[in-house]
Amino acid sequence: MHPLPVLVPLLPTALALPSPGLPFVINTWGGPFTVATDAAYASLLLPDASALDAVEVGCSACERDRCDGTVGYGGSPDEACETTLDAMIMDGASMKVGAVAGMRRVKNAIGVARRVLEYTRHTMLAGDLATRFAVENGFEEVDLATEESIRACEEWKKSGCPGNFRVHVKPDPSTSCGPYEPIPLAWGSLETTGFLAASRASKTSHDTISMIAIDARGALAAGTSTNGAAHKVPGRVGDGPIAGSGSYVDAEVGGCGATGDGDVMMRFLPCYQALENLRNGMSPTEAAENAVSRMLRRHPDLQSGIVVVDNQGRHGAAASGWTFTYAFRGGEMNATQVVTVQPVKAALVKQF
Repeated sequence: MHPLPVLVPLLPTALALPSPGLPFVINTWGGPFTVATDAAYASLLLPDASALDAVEVGCSACERDRCDGTVGYGGSPDEACETTLDAMIMDGASMKVGAVAGMRRVKNAIGVARRVLEYTRHTMLAGDLATRFAVENGFEEVDLATEESIRACEEWKKSGCPGNFRVHVKPDPSTSCGPYEPIPLAWGSLETTGFLAASRASKTSHDTISMIAIDARGALAAGTSTNGAAHKVPGRVGDGPIAGSGSYVDAEVGGCGATGDGDVMMRFLPCYQALENLRNGMSPTEAAENAVSRMLRRHPDLQSGIVVVDNQGRHGAAASGWTFTYAFRGGEMNATQVVTVQPVKAALVKQF
């Protein structure tokens, strides 16, 4: 039995929660995602434990248990009712990254991402060729769909494919499942497109576990895993496997994890920005709020959540568009704690 997580409020703006000591693990979301927090923390207590191991173990736990259904197999099917997976893992000392994007038919996406990091000179592999690499490295090829995901996708199609990601096409994507034909665009028309529609979707339509770990020696690693946005255009890849967006870590300063509307967030590299904010002297909470505010200034309806930790384990977060939670455990804590973060007010965002 895992101890029940303890709910704690976030400290006021510009402050950060103190470090509970090392080893330390922190990840986006509470609730079912605390399974990943506990698994990663337990791995850090083993002899010769490493931060990379903890990130892989924690994200794998969410892939295996599916957490809230937005990580791992059987969730967020695309227009064709197929689930594909994105993941990345990053080492804070070497700055090496391993990632897979749009990977098909392999459950353990974070495990394959680590193989990319450790056994290639590349950063990212994608699609069917990422699957081939996974099989070459001993991973099993299986169907990622479940009866539940297929049934949900078929019901979505019967209802006219609401909330899909098509724009500037005919027939009308708000009432039709296609096939679609592009409508010629006038110069400048991209400025008025409805690109924020996805930001108004529910949390369960786009989500990620993003995790940062610090081992007993002070080494840092970060990683993400997700099955992406529900009803996405087949082939879509969001921010999850993108270094600097879904997560980022630099042993000199700390780490960051993000979740939300990845199609918007990846344009701003919020985790890279947050760590540069740390480097320039901001607290973890200030660093997160600054990164979120930069996105909100251009996209006031954006749903986002960013958690930031410095290399000593002090941590904070910021969010927009929803109430965000994150989970952490470290030092001699006997239970995971979950922190609730209220959204930044778009009206209070300053120009940078």
